[in-house]
Amino acid sequence: QVQLVESGGGLVQPGGSLRLSCALSGSALADYPIAWFRQVPGKEREGVAAISSTDGNTYYTGSLKDRFTISRDNAKNTVYLQMDSLKIEDTAVYYCAAAAPRARIGIPRLQDYGSWGQGTQVTVSP
Repeated sequence: QVQLVESGGGLVQPGGSLRLSCALSGSALADYPIAWFRQVPGKEREGVAAISSTDGNTYYTGSLKDRFTISRDNAKNTVYLQMDSLKIEDTAVYYCAAAAPRARIGIPRLQDYGSWGQGTQVTVSP
């Protein structure tokens, strides 16, 4: 079982940027598809972006690809989520998650991911 730890959350003004990090331990990141999800109180956790392990392809939910970029650095065992032009509605707890090793993935779906981090809070406010 891998462990995932998110960092980089915080308070930012609308229009600002943040970069979240997801550090994986217990195995080699290169084997794992990784996704970012987010959740606000009272709502279901929703997929944001995912990156495959085999070919590095990236997948985004809806129009988030216009402002968010997922990337991975296997040498550092870390996946990143660069978030630009942040909006108030991006406020949420952001989670990273790992799917089974070398699993085929697409747009992130909750049921495809079995290992989760504890989350990091992102607050977008004037």
